[in-house]
Amino acid sequence: MKKFIALFVAAFAFIAISNAQTSIQPAKVGVSYGKKIDKSGAISVKQLEKALASKDNYTGKIEGEVIQVCKKKGCFITLKREGDQEPIMVRFTDYAYFLPQDITGKTVVLEGRAKVKETTVEWQKHYAEDMGKSKEEIAKITKPRKDISIVADGVLVVK
Repeated sequence: MKKFIALFVAAFAFIAISNAQTSIQPAKVGVSYGKKIDKSGAISVKQLEKALASKDNYTGKIEGEVIQVCKKKGCFITLKREGDQEPIMVRFTDYAYFLPQDITGKTVVLEGRAKVKETTVEWQKHYAEDMGKSKEEIAKITKPRKDISIVADGVLVVK
C-alpha cells in the first residue's frame, strides 16, 4: 500500500510539474528567447528571399518585423514580407521556447535555418486555427502553397 501511495504522489508531482506554465518575458528591446544571439551579421527578409531564389536553404541570422504570433501559446510567429506576399512562418527548434503575444509589431533578429517548402492544406488550416481565424477563412484554404519556412534556435528583440 505504501508503494502505491508513493507511486501516486510521484505521478501527481510529475503531472503538476509538466503542466506548470513557465513565464514568458515581455518583448522589450534586448530580450532573448531560446539560444542567446546578437544582431551582428543579420540579413533582411528581402535578402533572404534573394538568397533562397538561388539555393535550397539558408542558415544564419535574419532580421524582420513580427506581424503575427500564435494565439494559443506563442509557438510560432510570422515575419512581414513586401507587397501582398504571404508572411514567413517561423517555428522554434524542438518547441523549446515560446514568444509573448506583445511581440507583434516588434523587429527581431533570429538565428536558424530557412528553406522554401510546400505547405499542405492541412497545415495551413492548422496554423489558421492557431491564429484564431474564423471557420469561413479556414474553409477557403483549398490548395497547398510554396512558402518560406524558418526554424529558429534563438530570437532577439531589436526594435
